[in-house]
Amino acid sequence: MLDSKLLRSEPDRIRAGLEAKKHDPATLDRWLVLDAERRDLVGRVEVLKADRNAASKAIGAVRKAGGDASAEQERVRALGEEIKAGDRRLAEIDTALFDLARWFPNLPHETVPVGGEDQNRVLRTWGDPVRHPFPALQHDELGARLGIAEFERATRMSGAGFAALRGSGARLNRALINFMLDLHTGEHGMEEVSIPYLVKPETLFGTGQLPKLEEDMYRTDTDGLFLIPTAEVSVTNLYREETLAEEDLPRSHVAYSACFRREAGSYGKDTRGLTRVHQFDKVEMVQFVHPSTSYEALERLLGCAEAVLQRLGLAYRVVLLASGDLSFAAAKCYDLEVWAPGAGRWLEVSSVSNFEEFQARRVGIRYKPAGGGKSRFLHTLNGSGLALPRTLIALLETYQTEAGTVRVPEVLRPTLGGLAELA
Repeated sequence: MLDSKLLRSEPDRIRAGLEAKKHDPATLDRWLVLDAERRDLVGRVEVLKADRNAASKAIGAVRKAGGDASAEQERVRALGEEIKAGDRRLAEIDTALFDLARWFPNLPHETVPVGGEDQNRVLRTWGDPVRHPFPALQHDELGARLGIAEFERATRMSGAGFAALRGSGARLNRALINFMLDLHTGEHGMEEVSIPYLVKPETLFGTGQLPKLEEDMYRTDTDGLFLIPTAEVSVTNLYREETLAEEDLPRSHVAYSACFRREAGSYGKDTRGLTRVHQFDKVEMVQFVHPSTSYEALERLLGCAEAVLQRLGLAYRVVLLASGDLSFAAAKCYDLEVWAPGAGRWLEVSSVSNFEEFQARRVGIRYKPAGGGKSRFLHTLNGSGLALPRTLIALLETYQTEAGTVRVPEVLRPTLGGLAELA
């Protein structure tokens, strides 16, 4: 959520931020009108309550003296009805203000380019994109040839947009998960957590998926619970409505989870094989930091995600997203795109974002300053470290051989019992 004080004090900045995020700034105007009415009404109701209290005391004095207080009693009753009407209107305004405010996205950071996807900036590239000297196969062709991926059978059991891995394909996927978790815990100092995959609506509201992305998620009708689209949701809510000590910051977590997305807006996009599926594996990094250090933390978190690709020897590029391409909750985001030589294109495998206090305000996570004083909202960050399907795609297509086999990167071989090649 955006701070109400900020909405009132810097409306021009807010309008510019909303427009940059492709959000109608007219909603701010409606919010400001209601907010002004609310503040005026609160003052008038307080005056009425003070008047009623004074009149009630006067009635008591008149009665004690044996006088007739019926006229004043009637005025008190009228004041009471006016106060009730004012309180009812305040409740209506509060509901309307919340309904508007919950749709306000986070504001983009000043370093974020303004515009749509065409304004995204490629900041750097690591490694040389592989160009095979033979006709390269795409990952689904490799999967079928090696007998490690099942798409038709998965479709028969679950419908389009699902996949099954088998044999060395399933082992390779598991090895990637273990490698990422071990790297982030062993070298990057993150605490591993295992989290629920089903969450309440308010949990998703806290991280910004609701209300905007509801149509893209799976929900259980009986319990009203949602399947998580990312472990970020559960990990961020670990500290829901808690106040952490400043000296305990930063807190850094990593979690593996299955992720579930309906991909409601995927019409016309590439859905080949593992490219865009409804259920996939992902390793997610989440940090809780002091506001003064959050942008330094963003760069470090980006480095943690990059380290995975570098250890795997996969060429990638770092892309700074423009304002119109940012998620609802993000203030700044880098995408990591890995090169897939079979498809001949870049595939997103990680988004690393700083949400500043936007999520913390919605979830209710504060920190207590070490020097004393009022508790404040901390900053949250998250990054994929990494998403498995497209990482697996890039690995298969990068390490394929002319003979149709796939070499296994050195770092994964110990987890696979020394297996050096999928054949």
